[in-house]
Amino acid sequence: MTEEQIAAKKEHAGEKKASMKRRDDHHDYSERRMYMITLEVEGRRPLFGRIVGNAFAPKGSKDEPRMELTELGKAVESEWLGISSYYPQIEVKAVQMMPDHLHGILFVRDRLPVHLGQVISGFKAGCRRAERGLVAAAKPLAIAAAEPQPTEKIGPEVTVTAEPQPTEKAEPQPVGKMQEVDSLQVAALPSQEPYRPLFARGYNDLILRSYDELHTWLNYLRDNPRRLMMKRMRPEWLRPFFNLQIGEHCYSGIGNRGLLTAAKRKAVRISRRLNEAEIAEEVARYLEEARQGCVLVSPAISPGEKRVMRAAFDAGFPTIVIMENGFTPLSKPHGEQFYACAKGLLLMLSPWEHHNDK
Repeated sequence: MTEEQIAAKKEHAGEKKASMKRRDDHHDYSERRMYMITLEVEGRRPLFGRIVGNAFAPKGSKDEPRMELTELGKAVESEWLGISSYYPQIEVKAVQMMPDHLHGILFVRDRLPVHLGQVISGFKAGCRRAERGLVAAAKPLAIAAAEPQPTEKIGPEVTVTAEPQPTEKAEPQPVGKMQEVDSLQVAALPSQEPYRPLFARGYNDLILRSYDELHTWLNYLRDNPRRLMMKRMRPEWLRPFFNLQIGEHCYSGIGNRGLLTAAKRKAVRISRRLNEAEIAEEVARYLEEARQGCVLVSPAISPGEKRVMRAAFDAGFPTIVIMENGFTPLSKPHGEQFYACAKGLLLMLSPWEHHNDK
């Protein structure tokens, strides 16, 4: 997209709102590149399956957290793995199904004839066709299972089920609840109910900037079920909160808010003028404070502040970090931050609203 096209787009776009689904205006989405795509079920309905296993089981063990897919989840996974049959320029690197969303990695090896968004739109359409087929197949079975079977008495104590007699017109009754048929959970919608899409509008994409990121992406996908189990165990530490009043400022954040009531808290402030030896002394001094039960607080701006907060984090001491960017309802901690939050050792706070601009 040219600068003139970007300017024209902004002119008619209206007020810019925080979104994780905004495209990179300066990137060509048909060129050779690797992407991580995230798609959400509309309304965050858990249609694709459930998480089973033990959140603390080691990787590779039989109890490692994993997805148990519904028939719809299996159909959606199959559609994702089949993208290459429609676009041979694309190699499907990975997919991780989750109860109400999916993450997938696509490698565009050769230039696409269309924008990547059209590939995702085609995938959504295929999933919708699969969903309709499963719902149509499940409705008669669900209705038949719900109908009472006539019985016929033979003698005083023997009862047998009579064979159902064909009728001229069998009027199926609309089913408005979740019905389980052959391990498939589908929303059997009444005919009066308006159309409801399977996926939410749009998608989130990450563009691979360095080949080293691929390993991080693959680990992120594999560990997603474990992270969800931990989030359900300690939701108050792993989900964003808003409108937390501290002094004159209102904060959003993620993490253990109990750290705000710690008996001792200390702000980490280190001048940029310090040399390497002086910074090392400051790191040792602050770490000793942390060993004595003090919670360290800092935005970690200067090199010395970064060193102190990293050393405290690596040592497993509780820390409070002030973030430049705020949080959205779907924000979540990543990587090491996630597990630190799950253990109650980290609190991230921001007095600013979330924004996409750097």
